[in-house]
Amino acid sequence: MAGGLKIPANGEIDFLALGALVNRLDPGIVPFRKATQCTIHVSGGEFNVAANLADCFGMKTAIVSAMSDYPIGDLIAERVRAMGVKPFYKHFKHDGVTGPNMATVYSDRGHGLRAPVVFYNRCNEAGALLKPGDFDWKAIFAGGVRWVHCGGLFAALSPTTAALAAEMMKAAKEAGAVTSFDLNFREKLWKIQGGEERAVETIGKIVENVDVLIGNEEDLQKGLGIPGPEVAAKSKLDPSVFFGMIDAVVKKHPQAKVVATTLREVHSTSHHSWSAVAWMDGKTYTAPTAELDVLDRVGGGDGFAAGFIYGLLTGESPEQALKLGWAHGALLTTYPGDTTMATCEQVKAFAQGASARIQR
Repeated sequence: MAGGLKIPANGEIDFLALGALVNRLDPGIVPFRKATQCTIHVSGGEFNVAANLADCFGMKTAIVSAMSDYPIGDLIAERVRAMGVKPFYKHFKHDGVTGPNMATVYSDRGHGLRAPVVFYNRCNEAGALLKPGDFDWKAIFAGGVRWVHCGGLFAALSPTTAALAAEMMKAAKEAGAVTSFDLNFREKLWKIQGGEERAVETIGKIVENVDVLIGNEEDLQKGLGIPGPEVAAKSKLDPSVFFGMIDAVVKKHPQAKVVATTLREVHSTSHHSWSAVAWMDGKTYTAPTAELDVLDRVGGGDGFAAGFIYGLLTGESPEQALKLGWAHGALLTTYPGDTTMATCEQVKAFAQGASARIQR
């Protein structure tokens, strides 16, 4: 029992995620108002974790999502297959003009003192149309599912997506799976759904059946409605504020056995100090601090979640699971795109203190 979690020893699926699939347009360091070309990354806060676990760590993973049948949907579906993730789709027929669409995220990388900028086109998004009853959970869980995951990005899309997430978490607990939820609070998404008050009410219904919570101090405050700390942190890498909020989190959500997050001090767009912390079954753990030369920061948190969950799924100690999450999240910031290009061996080596010396 890692961190107090009762993880099934085996199953047809190691990790199942529910979330919206998106395509992210990336013009590199050029801001969109001056961009002339973009790279396309397939992404989704929940999908990224499943893709990382499959591609880097060799786990059997799946995604429950919406798929619109048109060329952008085809592009996304191809990338899901390429990352080794099994899809469970509800299909929507695109009308050729208005949708339903696969959402687009616009995100430049920034540079130096200029921060990255993220905005969305989620108009008539297929993912937001998903609702309770769209998926046969008994059939999906029939072969055994060890771990189930969702996040605040999906819950923020519409009232029906939040209700579907709650439905899945309840079904997952009945099936004996461990459940996790990445709070991933996004101001721009929740603002059009009723703001923080609506977020706390919505997420509260989902996490009733959640064992593992992932989120920083802001996520805990705005996503769960936990009061802010009385004492300000000495730095963004100071874990005392996060740990100081745990009692309030557990009091409000006593079913939670694990709460974890990354710590990041942004010195410039390309230079971050990086660490991670976790509370597991009453004990606290802190990862080392690494100085990162960042190529693309998007997906670093999902990289942490994947490595951390991999460690727990494979029976590593809480300390080692946290280090694996920290190491994989760090490595992910050195690749373009939202999903991993690392190998499991590289992650384990970095977690054990490997350097950036050339490998011959």
